[in-house]
Amino acid sequence: MTPLISQACDLLLAHLKRYAESGDAFDIQRCYCCYTTDVVASVAFGTEVDSQQTPEDLFVRHCRRFFKFCIPRPILVLILSFPSIMVPLAWILPNKNRDELNGFFNKLIRNVIASRDQQAAEERRRDFLQMVLDARHSASSVGVEDFDMVREVFSSTRCELGPSWQGQPRTMSRPLSADEIVGQAFIFLIAGYEIITNTLSFATYLLATNPDCQEKLLREVDLFKEKHAAPEYCSLREGLPYLDMVIAETLRMYPPAFRFTREAAQDCELLGQRIPAGAVLETAVGALHHDPVHWPSPETFDPERFTAEAQRQRRPFTYLPFGAGPRSCLGVRLGLLEVKLTLLHVLHKFRFQACPETQVPLQLESKSALSPKDGVYIKIVSR
Repeated sequence: MTPLISQACDLLLAHLKRYAESGDAFDIQRCYCCYTTDVVASVAFGTEVDSQQTPEDLFVRHCRRFFKFCIPRPILVLILSFPSIMVPLAWILPNKNRDELNGFFNKLIRNVIASRDQQAAEERRRDFLQMVLDARHSASSVGVEDFDMVREVFSSTRCELGPSWQGQPRTMSRPLSADEIVGQAFIFLIAGYEIITNTLSFATYLLATNPDCQEKLLREVDLFKEKHAAPEYCSLREGLPYLDMVIAETLRMYPPAFRFTREAAQDCELLGQRIPAGAVLETAVGALHHDPVHWPSPETFDPERFTAEAQRQRRPFTYLPFGAGPRSCLGVRLGLLEVKLTLLHVLHKFRFQACPETQVPLQLESKSALSPKDGVYIKIVSR
């Protein structure tokens, strides 16, 4: 799917070039919002849009309406953990939005499915939706859990998250249902729009305000591009260690969700504290990621915290940007691939620059996900 992401990124680069030529400060978060909409449309919904050039496109307009109301965090956690409930859950959305939004996205996906079923295999677009459809027709039935990519998400950064992070293969007794396929597309709409937009925005802010780190990353990007004109998944996975470290440190400082909950499956005792079965435990990820016991000078942006040696020495489960265990965030690997590929392409062409309009420190807000409250204003310089 890297070609599809790169294709959307070409549109982003064209828009950024205009800002570089003008020399004006601008809110790059808005550009990332449009870009991630384009990626979600292409990868998950099988359609192509240019959100910045055609903001009144039907898909773009319905995405804006979808995110106009704040998805309560408990509902967001349910959706991310159980994609198949997305379609039934759509019926409890506010009435003025429910019918049109649910109908539009459902009809779009089902029309694409019908169209793909009529095409020869070699003519079908190779995107995430097609991967799901291929699995639906495969000899061995699979379920939605087979598309949980979280088990391998940190393979390139080699994060040490403890033995329970290593998932086991699951055998499923039934194929994906239509609702589960639509639910997976909604997962990408929710996670791909807000979480990826915010991660890109925070990374841009941190690089603009830490020029030494940015220069080191630019050198790595240039060397990588000399060897890989058209990056593929395998080369991206292993070839950019400092970029991996930058993204990991960004997610430490600004985790997508500042807290998550888990329910105790059985009675247990932890550090002398009895925890009964059914007790709901809340992990304050934001506090954990800024605890000076585990992270010296936690407010300092320091990608070196994520060298292989530093990670081996770190206490397990002190870094949880996407939670952990079987109900951790779905689709993380593809999301981080998008972040990595985007920063690679953008930094190959431009340098981020802080300016008087850059808000330091950033004011934050936490609705369905942690995000910059007032955008991220920077300047960019062509390289």
